[in-house]
Amino acid sequence: MSEQHDRAAAGHAQGSPAMADPGSAPAETDRAWIAVIRKMDETYAELVTQQVALEQKNAELEEAQTFIAGVMASMTDVLIACDLNGRIEQVNLAAERIFGAGGRSLTERRVEELLAPGTPTSFRDVLSAVERRERITDREFAFRTAEGDLPVSVNGAVRFDSRGRAVGIVLVGRPIGELRQAYSDLAAAHERLKQTQQQLVHSEKMASLGRLVAGVAHELNNPISFVYGNAHTLKRYAGRLTSYLDAVNSGVSGPALAKLQADLRIDATLANIAGTLDGMLEGAERVRDIVADLRRFSSDRRETREALDLAALVRSALDWVAKAQMPGIETRIDMAEGLTATGHSGHIHQVLMNLIQNAVDAMEDRPVRRLEIIGTGAGIGGEAAVLTIRDTGHGIAPDIASRIFDPFFTTKPVGKGTGLGLSISYRIVQEHGGTLEAGNHPDGGAVMTLTLPTAQGG
Repeated sequence: MSEQHDRAAAGHAQGSPAMADPGSAPAETDRAWIAVIRKMDETYAELVTQQVALEQKNAELEEAQTFIAGVMASMTDVLIACDLNGRIEQVNLAAERIFGAGGRSLTERRVEELLAPGTPTSFRDVLSAVERRERITDREFAFRTAEGDLPVSVNGAVRFDSRGRAVGIVLVGRPIGELRQAYSDLAAAHERLKQTQQQLVHSEKMASLGRLVAGVAHELNNPISFVYGNAHTLKRYAGRLTSYLDAVNSGVSGPALAKLQADLRIDATLANIAGTLDGMLEGAERVRDIVADLRRFSSDRRETREALDLAALVRSALDWVAKAQMPGIETRIDMAEGLTATGHSGHIHQVLMNLIQNAVDAMEDRPVRRLEIIGTGAGIGGEAAVLTIRDTGHGIAPDIASRIFDPFFTTKPVGKGTGLGLSISYRIVQEHGGTLEAGNHPDGGAVMTLTLPTAQGG
């Protein structure tokens, strides 16, 4: 059979019209082998690339697992992950410490087995909340531990798989004793903060009181000095008149009495007595007005609001602050006739004093010290009185413009300001139904704009 097959093959080859080149077969074989080797190289390179990517993914997975394990080990709160049937799948180190058991032994149990009989919240309650799609927040559990029942505040969330299906629940609990301690510490810190705030407010009040006392002392000095000087003058007049009357009563008459009258200047004394008394009365009335202003300034907040003469309040605040601290200041007051507002005079007076004080402080190192106070907008039938107070200081920097009314914010040196003056003024103006705004003047300096409702507008 083999010989016949060979002869048939040979005969077929001899009878073929075109015989193949004997050297072509090995060349085709080489090319085939080269193609196979190249394909194997490509496949091997692809396998190597996939192996490198797989090793990188494994490294990232191990790093993520290490990170998650570190986070869970560092948690002080109890963490329990379970399925929807309550079978525990994983716990953290804090749970192992509380229950006194390893993670493997806990994963073989159910959540219900860890709860004390009298627990306020059961696992069924958690499942019901999950079914109702409610949040599991601040639920009180009672865990059964070797040291007794442990009350715990628990928060929880539903765990989903890659398809978005709910497959379990994650519970995180913190012992209520720690929460109570945290609340106690928070309350103590809040109390200390309130005391600090009260001290700062008291410091601001004392600073305002110091400015007030200095201004009042300066304002009282003039009328009291006037009264004091006129009182000495009247005392001299009284001595002259007493000497003259004693001479008259002793019988002195004629040329001697006339000479005594000329020496004692009795006629001039009698002519000046009325003016001296008027001066004393004017000074006393000025002192009375200042005392009345002080009484209004210190009156109770609950006093019924009334119509306020803003021009009088501005002049009083200007006299008590600016003229006392900066006698050489140039002032310009332009108040519309009949400009009034409704409110508490003492509190609006305090606001004006704070605004003027800030303006004076801003011009402390300036060559030109000019304070302009302009009042407009009220009059008959007006709805708002507008006061603008402009100084020639440095103005308000853009980076602090949004914080200028914040409590405890100040640009003054330590010991010179508490940062409460503008904050308190802002609150007072708001309580009066008005507005207080800060800005810069185009020609330089800061401008404070105070808007208050009028008696007609209110």
